[in-house]
Order: sequence, then structure tokens, then C-alpha cells
Amino acid sequence: MKAIGICGSPRVEGNTEFLLKTCLGKISEAGIETELIRLAEKRVEPCRACSGCAKVKDENCVHQDDDFKEIWEKMRGADIVVVGSPVYFGSATPQIMSVLDRAGYVSRMNGNLLSRKLGGAVVVARRGGQNFTFAQLCFWFMINDMIMPGSTYWNTAFGTARGQVAEDKEGVDTVARFGENLAWLAKKLK
Repeated sequence: MKAIGICGSPRVEGNTEFLLKTCLGKISEAGIETELIRLAEKRVEPCRACSGCAKVKDENCVHQDDDFKEIWEKMRGADIVVVGSPVYFGSATPQIMSVLDRAGYVSRMNGNLLSRKLGGAVVVARRGGQNFTFAQLCFWFMINDMIMPGSTYWNTAFGTARGQVAEDKEGVDTVARFGENLAWLAKKLK
């Protein structure tokens, strides 16, 4: 089994990455291989709504000029997909939404390729907007017929300065439990 975490923050080693590593760490402790993908190190253009993924039927996006295909192949090969985003003006970052919009189109235009994979989201913000952003990301998992376990609260936390999210014990504990639940469910379904 394999789990990937996709960090939608433009900051390397920031608060969003900390939460994803917390989640992936619990999954790894359960014996499942994990990988972190930093969108800060990638370039993914937004979906052009060209419908090429429906016409070509190659189960991939027809854009040739960015890093989407590499990320998409890792999403397809994973049993668990976790995404993370900081809150930018009340919503997820353009970086994570570019990946999710394109992955959603490719999946749905080719027979729901993400169907029944496990996953979910983690979100961090300075002060507010976590609930909307968390819902925004969860809606993506739901429309792609994916399975999301719960946790002890919503997978959200507070933090601004690098590393500050570690001070939000409840938020970090919630994300850790989410990782444990993903691993538990993956093993039950195997």
C-alpha cells in the first residue's frame, strides 16, 4: 500500500507541510509507504477545460508543459491521497486547486479513476477560513467517489509563522488521529 501527501503551500517546510508530515507519519508508522509532494517545487497550470482528457482517452491530461502528469500518476498509484492547503483569502491555494481540478476532470472523464481510494484534507490558517477551505477540499474527495474517514475534530489548525502550527496541540492531535484512521481503514479494506 502507498499513501501520498500533496502540499499545496508555496512555502517549503511551512505549517501545511508540518500537518501533512504529521498525518503521513502516522500512516508510515502503520507500515504503509508514504511520499510527500511539494507543489512549491512543481509547476502545474490550471485546467483549460479543453475536454482533451475525455477525447484522447489516455487516462491523463493532454497538457504537455508542466508537472501535472507526474503528480497524477502518483495519485493513481496511491491507495491513500491526502492534500493540504493553507487558507488564502478564505479558500484553498491556486496551486492545490490546479492539481485537484485537473485530476478530477481526468478521473471523471475516464471512468472515475480515483473511485474508492481513501483520502482527505488538512488545512491551516492564521485566524479564519479553515472550515470553508476544509469543506472545499472535502467536496473534491466526495465528487470523485473517494472515501474519507473522520477524526476527533475537523482536520484544521492555526498558525502563521513557520512552525507555529505545532503549538496548536488540538489541531495537530486531530490530524495525527486522521492519519491513524486512514491507515486503520486501509488495512481493514485490504
